[in-house]
Amino acid sequence: MPTTERSFRTPAIILKRRDFGEADRLLTILTPQYGKLDVIAKGARKPTSAKTGHVELFTRADMLIHSGRELGIAVQAEMDAPYLALREDLARGAYASYVVELLDRFTAAAETDFHELFTLLDDTLERLCSEPDPRLVTRFYEVHLLDLSGFRPELTDCVISRDPVEPRDQFFSYDLGGVVSPAHAHDRASLAPISMTCLKLLRHLQRSTFAQVKNLKLDSSLHDESERILLGYITFLLERKLLSVDFIRRIRRL
Repeated sequence: MPTTERSFRTPAIILKRRDFGEADRLLTILTPQYGKLDVIAKGARKPTSAKTGHVELFTRADMLIHSGRELGIAVQAEMDAPYLALREDLARGAYASYVVELLDRFTAAAETDFHELFTLLDDTLERLCSEPDPRLVTRFYEVHLLDLSGFRPELTDCVISRDPVEPRDQFFSYDLGGVVSPAHAHDRASLAPISMTCLKLLRHLQRSTFAQVKNLKLDSSLHDESERILLGYITFLLERKLLSVDFIRRIRRL
């Protein structure tokens, strides 16, 4: 536990939930002050427990946590934001699984000062419940999570020449983390083509608040291209595929 307090109260978003012992649940939670924690919700699987219904996946709860030697104990839990649509709508729930998995991969349990990440995730779960275009919500989340995690892609200047890119189709280098102009794209087999329209979209997402982008109407080809670029970059950084991506694609085909 990254705190010396014997007990503390905190907002918590539930990222993972597993059965533990005969009646308990082991939760992985994200908190704004203490970062990512594993805590035990004792008796949470009992129908009569006061915690039952308050430790659902992808919800925000107010928790009182007692510090333990290795694991914390969630002594009290009261749900603040149920985000019901994430459990009632399979597609929206799949995107929630993805954004939570992404955050889990980009963060380490020992880190602290998670205030901005907590706010970004909390806002994203709320938007996935209410906004008409969950793909736009997810792309905005990816861009800003990369920024907060220290992997902000360079979208304005060529990462090789450092010159501003011209208003034309470009390439994207996953290993260099940004745009490569055609004049410097010598090994094109290792680069991903990116249209100027997609590049403008990613720049807009990068520099804007969600209120400034929420009314964008994107056609399926632009959705697919921006997803291809960002997922390619994220997969390169994490050196693994995300399990929830295939789930989203299966649902999309249905």
